[in-house]
Amino acid sequence: MKIAIASGKGGTGKTTLSTNLSAFISKTRKVILADLDVEEPNSSIFIKGEIYLQEKKYKMIPEWDKDKCTLCNSCQENCNFNSIMRLGEDILVFPELCHSCYACSELCPDSALPMKSKEIGEMTHFKSEKLDFIESRLNIGEEQAVPLITQTLNYVDSIINRDDIILFDSPPGTSCSMIEVAKNADAVFIVTEATPFGLNDLQIAVETVELLDKPFYVIINRASNEYKGVEKYCDLEEIEIISSISEDREIATLYSQGELLIDKHNAFTEEIEKICAKIEEMEGM
Repeated sequence: MKIAIASGKGGTGKTTLSTNLSAFISKTRKVILADLDVEEPNSSIFIKGEIYLQEKKYKMIPEWDKDKCTLCNSCQENCNFNSIMRLGEDILVFPELCHSCYACSELCPDSALPMKSKEIGEMTHFKSEKLDFIESRLNIGEEQAVPLITQTLNYVDSIINRDDIILFDSPPGTSCSMIEVAKNADAVFIVTEATPFGLNDLQIAVETVELLDKPFYVIINRASNEYKGVEKYCDLEEIEIISSISEDREIATLYSQGELLIDKHNAFTEEIEKICAKIEEMEGM
């Protein structure tokens, strides 16, 4: 069972839920948590463990061989991402735009664009009893998160067992990064907050997940009696709310100190138990 924990915007509590849910599940069974918010991973603030594996990650980009090139313009014409440009007698390669599709290299009649590896980030696998935690971190200045996310997802697939629960701490928003994670999940938990901004971005996230044809459920964080727009929207659209976590200063205090909330905040722990019950129900479907 692979569950993507996503949100339409940053700061809704996605990492709070991911880390606490994985720690709670790991009390009784094997769970894998992958922090795929590779541009700003922070689950490691809350989840600790021994380093099991640490490795650099790379993507392939073309490198121009001037001596072989006949300036036929094939590379520029075949690149759909404008990452190659002919400028006079030179061919310019823009690594930040390259999607590693190999089209320019494979279709070059002179073999003047061999693919070379370029470091894009690092992946670390931590182990702690029944919890495996994988964190990937994109190098500063890298434009594309998807190649690192894809490689991390492939690694997760290589270590999972049949009965494992896999939680993906997704990138915020609804860009390519979030879609790459959600399309590889069996279900999506969308975390939102009880504000007009939260509702607006929840609607965008719902539209995105519906296009991916994935089952999804909503979790309201920082729920308040002062604003019920999210509940009204979910009721109108017949979207199931599986948990509603009340706004509480004690939760904010514990979180700001880098502490897990389970077993330290009773109301929060009860909401985590509800989410676990939903996961068990989904496994039985």
